[in-house]
Amino acid sequence: MHAADAIHGDLGMIQSNDVVICISKSGNTPEIKVLVPLLKRTGVVLVALASQTNSYLCLQADFVLNAHTEREADPLNLVPTTSTTVALALGDALAVSLLTARGFTSQDFARFHPGGSLGKKLYLKVSDIYPHHEIPTVSLRATVHEVILEMTSKRLGATAVADENGQLAGIVTDGDLRRMLNRFNLPELGDLHACDIMTPSPLCIHPDEYATHALKIMQERSITQLIVAIDNQIKGFIHLHDLLKEGLV
Repeated sequence: MHAADAIHGDLGMIQSNDVVICISKSGNTPEIKVLVPLLKRTGVVLVALASQTNSYLCLQADFVLNAHTEREADPLNLVPTTSTTVALALGDALAVSLLTARGFTSQDFARFHPGGSLGKKLYLKVSDIYPHHEIPTVSLRATVHEVILEMTSKRLGATAVADENGQLAGIVTDGDLRRMLNRFNLPELGDLHACDIMTPSPLCIHPDEYATHALKIMQERSITQLIVAIDNQIKGFIHLHDLLKEGLV
């Protein structure tokens, strides 16, 4: 609220249980001298943020934040530059102190700031993403040809491998296929099965984990997908491209 606008109607937004922080370099402007008595009449707590602590504003305030500056940055020492920067820094310090005092958590931030990548990092979960994908899955005895077809049709660059009880046994990725070509001769490929080329006991993530945790695992392990599972039951996949699309990377 601008001090000049306050005395022309905006003062109506001030309530008796409010805390009002008046920001003024000199603390002696005509607008401040008119406004302060009106504020005190409402019974608010008045905090002065000013450069001159012996000013009218500071002497009338309940609390004073000393924003003293020796001079402004411009050659004429006239343009508000240094003083505005100091006021911003003090305001940020005050806001952070209040966050700590009130026990403000990341969950609170996500509730009030759900938009953009900042909010998504705090509320988006794996369960919000993986259901959009098909679930590439093959059996332990699937042939290499079947493995490649499953990976290609589901377009995730990998397939889960399930045992006869439907439990997760492993994963076959593009990297596993490349390693297969290095390990086996071409005539041998027709005799291979998923169990021969898979990576057993693959990394998994629970649906209730935050998407940022999935991203951290992928970055640390230099992988591009994770199987989503609960107690070794395959639920789906989450891919690095999903996190890119959500703006988390």
